[in-house]
Amino acid sequence: MNKTLKAVLLVLVVALVGLGSFAGGFVAGHLLPFGGDSGFSFGEPPTEVPPPTTSPEQQAATPEEMQTLFAPFWEAWNLVHENYVDQPLDDIVLMRGAIDGMMQALGDQHSTYMDPEDYKQANESLEGSYEGIGAYVDTTTDYLTITSPIPGSPAEAAGLLPGDKIIAIDGEDMTGIDAELARRKVLGPAGTTVVLTVLREGEDAPLEFPIVRARITIASATGKMLEGDIAYIQVTTFGSNTMPELNAALQELMPQNPKAIILDLRNNGGGYLQTSVEVASQFIGEGVVLYEQYGDGTRTTYEVVPGGMATDTSIPMIVLINEGSASASEIVAGALQDSGRAKLLGTVSYGKGSVQNWIPLSGDNGAVRITIAKWLTPKENTIHEIGLTPDYPVELTQDDRKADKDPQLDEAVRILLEMVEN
Repeated sequence: MNKTLKAVLLVLVVALVGLGSFAGGFVAGHLLPFGGDSGFSFGEPPTEVPPPTTSPEQQAATPEEMQTLFAPFWEAWNLVHENYVDQPLDDIVLMRGAIDGMMQALGDQHSTYMDPEDYKQANESLEGSYEGIGAYVDTTTDYLTITSPIPGSPAEAAGLLPGDKIIAIDGEDMTGIDAELARRKVLGPAGTTVVLTVLREGEDAPLEFPIVRARITIASATGKMLEGDIAYIQVTTFGSNTMPELNAALQELMPQNPKAIILDLRNNGGGYLQTSVEVASQFIGEGVVLYEQYGDGTRTTYEVVPGGMATDTSIPMIVLINEGSASASEIVAGALQDSGRAKLLGTVSYGKGSVQNWIPLSGDNGAVRITIAKWLTPKENTIHEIGLTPDYPVELTQDDRKADKDPQLDEAVRILLEMVEN
């Protein structure tokens, strides 16, 4: 941790402890005069306000080398507390707003502040259960956008698809509403209904989906045998239960001597990086899974964890991906493709090639999610905003879904059976 960051953290801690609060506005402040209508009154000149100052206590709470830097912040803090029309102010809200503004100022869509409720929900979804409609979403777009519905969820049953843009929630127009706020409106207790109005590419008019929220329990890894002795394994997320569930599936399937393997990562929105390394290691005998590339040019190499149960390269393998395969899914698929262990089939993946750390803040004040690196595949390819290109491009259309058809899976089975026969 560099000196400047340490100093910033010290300011946060000292301010919280010494003053009882820290406040909001790292990014933007208003330099308009106070009084009247803040300079926009009609017929009355703005009231003169004394120049803002920083109190001795605030100066003392700020490291000496950063007092000049933070002086405008404390001035803004004091001006808000002295002049804002609705008093008293909630200092905790202001403090969290300051952190949120600081994260937004980074200009990185994946570096964000999560308040306590957001952080709780994010962890619940990776622990295997939470309440909601059951869909991974992108909150960095103009409208809240479906990345992938979770298999077996109310979102999937209702017919939501990757790329759907939620333009209204319970009839309320979401135009101009921050996508993160829209996400929170979708959440709610199990058993309640939310009506989503969706803009879908290729449709002439918006679509409406009434969806009953539920307790979403995610089986993150399952397996079964298909025709022709092909082992089919589906991984829906990379959470704390993934490896025990994947190990259980492989322990059941591999003794049956499968002739080929299909790993289904479609609509898998990602999860823990370390879990992705462990999943890839079940299918790759040795070598690199990914490189983590930092801003200073250094990198960390993640190598295969020995002891995988399905590393026999004489057993052909295909990985299914689509536009909902993101982040940790792309790490696994990219490693399997680059190592030559498997071919990819489906559509171009989502293209999230950066790594975030979730760091909880003290005092139950949520967490910050910070992009610490970008990752590269074993052949040092980046997929950020590009995605992985399948070896076998196969579409799955809306008509296929309506007819309960899966041409991607069918084609994977056909190709593997052909490989085995030859």
